[in-house]
Amino acid sequence: MLSNEVTNLLEIKYPIIQAPMAGGVTTSKLVAGVSNAGGLGMIGAGYMSPGQIREQIREIKKLTPHYFGINLFVPSEFTFTEEEINSADQLLQPYKEHLKLHKKDTLEIPNAKKIVETFNEQIKVVIEEGVPVCTFTFGIPAKEVITELKQRNIILMGTATTVEEAIENETKGMDIVVVQGSEAGGHRGNFIHGHQESLIGLMSLIPQVVDHVSIPVIAAGGIMDGRGLMASLCLGAKGVQMGTAFLTCIESGAPKVYKEAILQAKEDQIVLTRAFSGKWARGIKNKYILEMQKHENSLPDFPIQNTLTQPIRKASTLQNNQDYMSLWSGQSPRLAKNQTVETLMKNIIDEAKKLKVLF
Repeated sequence: MLSNEVTNLLEIKYPIIQAPMAGGVTTSKLVAGVSNAGGLGMIGAGYMSPGQIREQIREIKKLTPHYFGINLFVPSEFTFTEEEINSADQLLQPYKEHLKLHKKDTLEIPNAKKIVETFNEQIKVVIEEGVPVCTFTFGIPAKEVITELKQRNIILMGTATTVEEAIENETKGMDIVVVQGSEAGGHRGNFIHGHQESLIGLMSLIPQVVDHVSIPVIAAGGIMDGRGLMASLCLGAKGVQMGTAFLTCIESGAPKVYKEAILQAKEDQIVLTRAFSGKWARGIKNKYILEMQKHENSLPDFPIQNTLTQPIRKASTLQNNQDYMSLWSGQSPRLAKNQTVETLMKNIIDEAKKLKVLF
């Protein structure tokens, strides 16, 4: 295996990182399975409580002796009005009725101060449990947080969707930067530029970032196999981060109906929407996305809209109804397979061997 600064730094055999997909996808078996197979497994902890994070970290430690990491959402400012919430809630009522959610929801509207407090508690757990790698999405944490993590020798990885964001990650002290191309599934990781300005394709983004930063670059977005790994390395990346490919693995915590939706999807069905969460994200087009398109610009920002749609997403999942689920996916669903983590990792490396890139 051709070693590089990323594999050495992360103590992994192969430069393959499992994307930290929040919302229950990254089970302990999935994370440990990736690490045991020579990659870096990642906990998607964005929506987890500090207690849940601690519990999963300890569970993973029992399943693997290898490095694994965790991803946290950096708190960002958001504003809303009662009018915006009432208007959005009114738009959602027909879906609640259809899903037989007749009981009036008593949802707790996100509180900015509480979100920051939770983030700080999450950081505390990461430090106390000695997680070797911590990554961030939706921004860069405060200088004090970065300093404290570095003092504990925790490797820090940031997310960028543009060259400017990548430079900012390096400037603020990140050890590695994950560049997220527009092909990537799930939420956009932009934090400096707007939605439209951050939609840069991965193959264009990698070499431009590599030419402007000195820290290792990890490529993310639409990568599903050894060919994607090869292309990324050829353009200067030191490794890849893959989400959708691992989402359909047997060890993934994604509901069966979700996995089936990806396995049956075509590339032209993968669209961007902010109808579910208030933040632009890429997923499979369904009835809810289509019907809410005309209202997207008036919906509350993340995390308000995400909270308002939570009952709908949960009920549709329980009812195996794809029409109202947030089916996040990258732009390469035709390459997804139902297989074990071990098989996926082996296939990626075998394909890379044939392409004579890694060996």
